[in-house]
Amino acid sequence: MNSAAPSDLPYLDAFAAPSHDAWRAAVDKVLKGADFEKKLVGRTADGIRIEPLYLAAAAPQRALRAEAGRWQVAARLDHPKPSEARTLALADLEGGADTLTISFAGAQAARGYGLLADDVAALDTALQGMMLDLIHLRLDPAPQARINALLLAALIQKRGHAPSELSVSFGLDPIGVFAGRGTLAAPWPELGRRLAATIRTLKERGFAGPFIEVDSRPYHEAGASEAQELGAVLATAVAYLRTLEMQGMPLSEARDALAFTLVADTDEFLTVAKFRAARLLWNRIQQACGLTPKPARIHAETAWRSLTKRDPNVNLLRGTVAAFAAGVGGADSIAVQPFTAALGLPDAFARRVARNTQLILLEESNLWRVADPAAGAGGFETLTQALCEQGWQAFQEIERRRSGNLGGIVASLVEGHLQKVLAEQRAARAKAVATRREPITGTSEFPNIREEIAKVLAVAPVKLDGKRVQGSLAERNQGEIIRSFVDGAGRADALAGPADGLRAERLPSLRLAEPFEALRDKADAQPKRPAVFLATLGPIADFTAQAGFARNLFEAGGLAASSGDGFAKEGVTDLDALVGAFRASGAKLACLCGSDAAYAAEGAAAAEALATAGATVWLAGRPEDGQRLKKSGVTWTIFTGCDAPEALEWAQAFARSGSQS
Repeated sequence: MNSAAPSDLPYLDAFAAPSHDAWRAAVDKVLKGADFEKKLVGRTADGIRIEPLYLAAAAPQRALRAEAGRWQVAARLDHPKPSEARTLALADLEGGADTLTISFAGAQAARGYGLLADDVAALDTALQGMMLDLIHLRLDPAPQARINALLLAALIQKRGHAPSELSVSFGLDPIGVFAGRGTLAAPWPELGRRLAATIRTLKERGFAGPFIEVDSRPYHEAGASEAQELGAVLATAVAYLRTLEMQGMPLSEARDALAFTLVADTDEFLTVAKFRAARLLWNRIQQACGLTPKPARIHAETAWRSLTKRDPNVNLLRGTVAAFAAGVGGADSIAVQPFTAALGLPDAFARRVARNTQLILLEESNLWRVADPAAGAGGFETLTQALCEQGWQAFQEIERRRSGNLGGIVASLVEGHLQKVLAEQRAARAKAVATRREPITGTSEFPNIREEIAKVLAVAPVKLDGKRVQGSLAERNQGEIIRSFVDGAGRADALAGPADGLRAERLPSLRLAEPFEALRDKADAQPKRPAVFLATLGPIADFTAQAGFARNLFEAGGLAASSGDGFAKEGVTDLDALVGAFRASGAKLACLCGSDAAYAAEGAAAAEALATAGATVWLAGRPEDGQRLKKSGVTWTIFTGCDAPEALEWAQAFARSGSQS
């Protein structure tokens, strides 16, 4: 909204330009004294205000991508069997993907699967038929990431490629792996030495990098807000800059060794603002280091925590919104989680849909044709600036942490500070989901208890041997290890021996829908689906709203809760018919559904009659005379804002046993 500038469309000049004051006066008239802040102003998880209307903003100098144009469409190579992984990934590349992310077994992003490739031969099989000089290769951060990187370098050498002509991100991220697993294989100074040695070895062979992936996914999956995610990313990047500089690497080279992975979530506005803020904040870090800023390379992946197992088709919408936001926000490459990813290893169909989601945004929506579509939009500019401020504060808080000779994010993880902060945020988000202030379509809202289970590949999760024995190549330099890999040596030969590394509480990887999914699984496992009898009061027009609310809630926990046309007779409820229908249903739990007037007139009698018939009686809503109804036999009330998982846990118990204890 901009009342100052004249319209570029002459015919609009015939109308009076609206002002913000005029809009506010009209809003106050509609609100009729209601609190503007409570009704129309929202808050993000970081406490940032979301106004209902923003004035147009002057577009500031914006940090953009290094190269304008299309973002890259990323697919994942993550099937445990190299030959099967190749088939799936090759179909993605032939279908329009131009970036391939190799997820080795053990990578958090592999979700229990991942490529099993312990030597160059297995990796060669997985990448057979792929022209590596025509695509961008990425390695997902994983344990033994150094060995994964050296295996890939050995394969490239064996195939005769010139490394300088390839585009490869090597995915080294020991801090991110530490956050997700709670262990580091060696003390931090030793890991820093290995990290620098690996980068030098790869650079000597002509690889340009980036070599380190600053990955925000462990923090996002542990519940981080947007600002907390940005703070963790900045602190991780600075930790790597310090470590590489201590190992004798110039800061400019250390900076060039870094790339970033950010999560694109289902809040379109916050995701766009987060990606824009990330570039601005990284520029500020570079300036503080005395460097001339270079654009960050940012890979986006749609949010794991937003995916659902139930009604997974809704994940198609979540992935589309997230990919749209990442593209508008300026990601260099994007990976869309296949809609069945939470159920298991996605099949070719789910992968194709994920790929085509991006291709439609690129080819049909042409999102890539504008470098920064959000520039000048008051809402986006305000959110971007607010996230810059909040993200910088989160970064500074992490930077202040100390634990022995450790500092920054490593110290924060070791002492448990970051885990505590994220646990608090996670609990707040879980409460919003439980009370359905943050609804999950298809899971906590509008569930379908008769849905068909989506198909995934019949592949068992990978079980890795956690034993670590020093290999014969462990003491060799990285170049010798690469040559040995080319000659046929395997992963075990290059393993370093067990060392007294760091330990910390691991960050959990959680999806928001899990509490409701557990209830659905529990209900589905019963010989007969638990059921609730909806005891409707009065004519259908009076109970429809409450009955719909109750059915929606109960089915979110896997309980069948059907309702008919009611039991009204001459304007009042026929209690004999109501009780007879309850007995015929075979249910043990009954829930009264009606208007407040019906509860006042008939609620007590209905509750007494149902309780006498053996029902555990609940009530939908919060009527004024709730205490009187409780005395008549109502033992629980469900209402907007109640703790749904808690209520559903009890509902399942009552539906099975009928006990009110």
